[in-house]
Amino acid sequence: MNQHLTPKVEGAAEKFPVETIRAMFPALQQAGDFIFLDNAAGAQIPQSVLDAVTNHLVSHNVQRGGRYGRSIAVDKTVADARESVALLVNAYDPAEICFGMNATSFIRLVSLGVGQMLSERNEIIITDMDHDANIATWLALEPLGATFKWWRMREDGNLHTDDLKPLVSENTRLVACTVTAHSIGSIVDVASVAKIAHAVGAEVFLDCVHYGPHSLIDVQAWDCDYLVCSGYKNFSPHMGFLWGRFETLKRLPTFKEDFIPNEPPHKVEAGTFIYENVAGMDAAVQYLELVGRNLAPANNRSRRENIVSGMAAIRVYELDLARAMLKELKDCGAIIYGVSDEARINERVPTFCFNIPNLSPQMVVEQMSERQIGIRDGHMYAPRLMKRLNLSMDSGAIRASLVHYNTLDEVRRFGEVLREIIAAEG
Repeated sequence: MNQHLTPKVEGAAEKFPVETIRAMFPALQQAGDFIFLDNAAGAQIPQSVLDAVTNHLVSHNVQRGGRYGRSIAVDKTVADARESVALLVNAYDPAEICFGMNATSFIRLVSLGVGQMLSERNEIIITDMDHDANIATWLALEPLGATFKWWRMREDGNLHTDDLKPLVSENTRLVACTVTAHSIGSIVDVASVAKIAHAVGAEVFLDCVHYGPHSLIDVQAWDCDYLVCSGYKNFSPHMGFLWGRFETLKRLPTFKEDFIPNEPPHKVEAGTFIYENVAGMDAAVQYLELVGRNLAPANNRSRRENIVSGMAAIRVYELDLARAMLKELKDCGAIIYGVSDEARINERVPTFCFNIPNLSPQMVVEQMSERQIGIRDGHMYAPRLMKRLNLSMDSGAIRASLVHYNTLDEVRRFGEVLREIIAAEG
């Protein structure tokens, strides 16, 4: 059974304190009638995250590594954030958390290192459901001797591990796949992926960028070897982080200056990253802890337990949002790409990729914008998926993506506006 599956809880939307949560997000308070339904391209941030960034810039916007107080404060900011993110992903050790610019740059960093260690094991398995960042970076290793096998999405809109089993062999170096498709919202059973890959001695690299805001990350339960994530979808400013098993990162060839220790995280964090955004990521994790602590108060509960509680509540609430959005799209006659059967709703997050027959995606999105609803159209940085879905790169599809600060009323408003657009163009 897919370990991501969450039981249906009736009335979750009524119990979830969405208005209290929305009050924590200044952008939502200032937006007026505007509805944020482009969260897959970046979520809004709580006031506490903004405060953390501002405090860093005002109080200690200096370089770390000095002997004076402000510089020492930067060292503490980074160390605190490393501990928080380690708790977020359930790392074995905070030293396994590496900070940087974005997930794509970390995928490239790992791929370059893996490319130098291919030897006889030179096969890399990639999927046609991933963001191109988790495909092109691996394909770039072909001049170094890498060969590739494609794990392809089925017509039901998801990757199936039964299709992965015949692809792996003693030549498999690594399986690279997403945890959740950024384009169509499908969740992959990555714990089973790791079992299949490790059975032949291969490693697993996970793109967790889109899964992060929706449900609990657990690198220990998933038994993966590498994982990348980005702050900007996880209620933080723009930044990225890499998790890897300590010994795995220690073996990985990386670029570093001679004076940098040859062990993680130092060997991975070349140059100066954006400390204020790392401070924001720390605050974003604390925000998720706060959600869990407020929803299920308990004495002596650990920080990780509060994260688990918060993400569980978010997941259940978002399933209600997903059911409501699925109904609105079906009522409008939309072509839904990915999981569209409500009985399989647990296999997705509330990110919906769709088209309306005989209407261009661009026109629909522009009309939505005029009515104060922000959604997105295009190829979603997934050219191979677009080809698989028989969609043109020029037009692509429409994507509406929700997170836990969205409401059922916003979903209903989206449906009303979509019906108005269809009626006007019919």
